[in-house]
Amino acid sequence: MSMQYTTFGRRTGVRVSQLALGTGNFGTGWGYGSEREEAKSVFDGYVAAGGNFIDTADTYQVGQSEQLVGDFIAADRDHFVLASKYTLGGQPNAGLSRTGNSRKTMIQSVEASLKRLNTDRIDLYWAHFSDSATPMDEIMRAFDDLVRSGKILYAGLSNFPAWRVARADMMAELRGWAPLIGVQTEYSLAERSADRDLLPMAEALGLGAALWSPLGGGLLTGKYRDSREGRLTGFGGVLVRTEQGARETATVDAVLAIAGEHDVAPVQVAIAWLLAKAGKSSTALVPILGSRTLAQLDATLGALALVLTPEQLQRLDTASAIALGAPLEAIANSAAGISGGQGQLLRAPFVPVA
Repeated sequence: MSMQYTTFGRRTGVRVSQLALGTGNFGTGWGYGSEREEAKSVFDGYVAAGGNFIDTADTYQVGQSEQLVGDFIAADRDHFVLASKYTLGGQPNAGLSRTGNSRKTMIQSVEASLKRLNTDRIDLYWAHFSDSATPMDEIMRAFDDLVRSGKILYAGLSNFPAWRVARADMMAELRGWAPLIGVQTEYSLAERSADRDLLPMAEALGLGAALWSPLGGGLLTGKYRDSREGRLTGFGGVLVRTEQGARETATVDAVLAIAGEHDVAPVQVAIAWLLAKAGKSSTALVPILGSRTLAQLDATLGALALVLTPEQLQRLDTASAIALGAPLEAIANSAAGISGGQGQLLRAPFVPVA
């Protein structure tokens, strides 16, 4: 079991481990999470496995996550690629003046995060969620100012629709601002909506993709089938997937069956599927592990040694597949018709118009 490394997309040379450590469970400010000692054991276990990509946010555990991460990385700060986020605020009931995507919020948020993290810069700074109000030029210009000041090194967009990301990417390129280097989105066998636009866009534009909730909030472990509640009650059901239909049931069935075939934990199958997809991408797809305990981390890291067969990957793909919808299904059908002998003009050699 050894961690591999990749550059985070084609826009940068920064090298990150193939699995990131999400620290939303570091602290107990939400009433559910890891005390300092447990969080440190998770951090140390991840580092011992070769991990160097740490993901936190100002809002995680009401600022406690950033404080703990800052303490843990202090002894070897330069070794880590440290990512944090702004948008939701680092304090309870942050209010209108401390939330959203505005330049005002970004500047005050990064200053507060730098203090909690006890560092002079954040390697990758994400806008955490789109507020659907702040213009993209305001966000990207503010990112550019922070990059030029050295307070952040790279910028990315988390939980933004593809059209806003593409607009921001082109805007930065045309205006000479610091480029986007990545997107962050939920993605797993349980939630594959990013297959429609976000991941193809990231691939085309050379953006790295950090993938949160790779276990579907615990659904893919199978534990909710035998009443091991975990996040289902700990987080009040927030960010948790459940078996709401035939697709979810078929997906969990397939994960459990393949886990049995390899005599491994289901979590390893779910992560190994993501790592297999990452291996076929020309940019970086990096699952973010959200382990609360060392035992959970150890179980998940076992995926590094698991190689799924092409037949098993196909079973997982088929069970978890979603309808791509318009226009993607029409495009696929059209492409199939062209390859079947229709549309001869489109199959002819392309001759550029002078």
